[in-house]
Amino acid sequence: MRILLVEDDVMIGDGVRASLRQDGYVVDWVRTGRAADAALTAEEFDLVLLDLGLPGMDGIDVLRQLRARKKNTPVIVITARDDIEDRIMGLDAGADDYVVKPFHLDELSARIRSGLRRGAGRGAPEIEVDGVRLNPATKEVMKDGAQVLLSAREYALLEALMTRPGQILSRAQLEERMYGWGEDIGSNTVEVYIHALRRKFGVDFIQNVRGVGYFVPKAGTA
Repeated sequence: MRILLVEDDVMIGDGVRASLRQDGYVVDWVRTGRAADAALTAEEFDLVLLDLGLPGMDGIDVLRQLRARKKNTPVIVITARDDIEDRIMGLDAGADDYVVKPFHLDELSARIRSGLRRGAGRGAPEIEVDGVRLNPATKEVMKDGAQVLLSAREYALLEALMTRPGQILSRAQLEERMYGWGEDIGSNTVEVYIHALRRKFGVDFIQNVRGVGYFVPKAGTA
């Protein structure tokens, strides 16, 4: 899952990004409203964590522009503005949730999981393909009823493929789901993680089309 963090406070931004990366999310971080608006115009994210008091362009305006473009990306406002009027303004502008600083990182993680479930339109969060079950809410992966332990990037790659069974994803598309902006990416990184996942789930679970990309076959088509 790819999250855009919009926060101008360096200490808060560092802490939130580190925590979310530990949880297995890919996090892109911008510090101004205009940078956030540009990112949301050009790219797709699974969820946005949006501060309101931003330099150059207020977070409320970023949110209004996002909704004006008819994008339904879940947005959680994280702000020190705790007046009821500010909360109402944020929700009326299109926010899905509202977290007041200071907040506990565990609570933020729970709200993110809830926002992602609502954004995906899933009442039951599990995804199952050919005996492999993935739960985005808990990041738990099971194969034939037994839990399989994955690294954060193995999980990110597996989730990207399992949420789109039958759809071929290129190396660049997979890298985008595994890494945030500015992170070093090795030339054969995707292949290394694909190999690791095949060892855990079987050589036929993830297939490739040479020169195009990788995919998880739909049930009954392998």
